[in-house]
Amino acid sequence: MSRRSVVVVDYDPAWPREFEALRRRIWPAVRDVARRIEHVGSTSVPGLAAKPILDITIVVATRDEVPPTIDRLATLGYEHRGNLGIDDREAFDHPLDQRRHNLYVCPEGTIGIINQIALRDYMRSNPEAAREYGALKKQLAARFPNDIDSYVLGKTDFVLDILRRAGLPADQLAKIARDNRP
Repeated sequence: MSRRSVVVVDYDPAWPREFEALRRRIWPAVRDVARRIEHVGSTSVPGLAAKPILDITIVVATRDEVPPTIDRLATLGYEHRGNLGIDDREAFDHPLDQRRHNLYVCPEGTIGIINQIALRDYMRSNPEAAREYGALKKQLAARFPNDIDSYVLGKTDFVLDILRRAGLPADQLAKIARDNRP
């Protein structure tokens, strides 16, 4: 059981501005190897309750661009943590002098970015689903305030249902389910 604290708060309209500030800082270092930088995760959905930690994904064209992107991020103080068990999604610890955020690098067209964008876009266009998801997250945070693994596991079925509604194929849903089980 992980002992990281789980706190879910109401949506903060400052989150998009904070993402833009981080994007402006990161983009010059990766612009020649990256296609774009995406604000993903719950903080990217207006009105959705979330852990107040931005999720940011740098999208590169192919797997060949991942190593140079890792090198460039190191010059900004990001520490590469590996894929943390999720194929085609490299994770990074943010520099200590930066606002807390999760940074990832994913090749275009891989499940690492497809599921993030599908979930974000579905939630943005379906406010009722976003409201339900926010309520679930608050319930799970109250139930598992010091157990991030149980919190994540508690969200998995809801997320898989949303991704199913968003049109992800069964094989990708099965992979996501495997990646999110302890």
